[in-house]
Amino acid sequence: MSGGPDSTALLALAVASGCLATAIHVDHGLRPGSATEAAVVEATAARLGAGFRSLRVDVGAGPNLEARAREARYRALPPDVLTGHTADDQAETVLVNLLRGSGLDGLAGMRPQHHPVLRLRRTETRALCAALDLDTIDDPSNHDPRHRRNRIRHELVPLLDAIAERDVSALLARQADTLRAEADLLDDLAAALDPTDAAALTAAPAALARRAVRRWLADPYPPDAAAVERVLAVARGEAVACEIDGGRRIHRSGMRLATVGR
Repeated sequence: MSGGPDSTALLALAVASGCLATAIHVDHGLRPGSATEAAVVEATAARLGAGFRSLRVDVGAGPNLEARAREARYRALPPDVLTGHTADDQAETVLVNLLRGSGLDGLAGMRPQHHPVLRLRRTETRALCAALDLDTIDDPSNHDPRHRRNRIRHELVPLLDAIAERDVSALLARQADTLRAEADLLDDLAAALDPTDAAALTAAPAALARRAVRRWLADPYPPDAAAVERVLAVARGEAVACEIDGGRRIHRSGMRLATVGR
């Protein structure tokens, strides 16, 4: 729990719903004042009748700071953690993934299982905190233009709203719901396809073949689109073998595909 309005609203709603809630504050050690922020979260948890834990993670210097901090945070948090991401965060995630060149799964955004307030707007979480007179923290890193998501939030989304003359965040959040349902359907269909059967993989519709290969080779994340296409070329007999991420090699023996390596 960062202590911002979104996570604070989530905690308040969880307690009001009768949940046995614990606020977990993660200190990334990236800026001074983190101890003060933890104290605010602890005080809020005590006022609401929730538990409190504080964790410290080491991110370290290097590129892609935002992504590495997120990965370190989720490694430290329990697997059943709930986060305060809102519909606005969902819209930003869709745009981030679009700019990364993500496929259907990326454009489907975050799944609601661990994000129970995903249909709320930031204006609503802030209004709830104000109505309950709860102290919240404005994380200065949320305004740092070095982070792509911040530029999307503060520059791109307002521009899109102005161009479309509508609330684009709401539109993108609804679109993510639609695409997620379609992605789930493709997953169900792809599950029936054996990705090591070269003949079956070659005969299947391209979308299902790609999805079956991605599911097979996820470690834990699926290979990129170029790697998937290399594997399909091996299945079609256009190549004897290919390399994919993680030092793995895919080869064909008869009509079967096999992976060698990690």
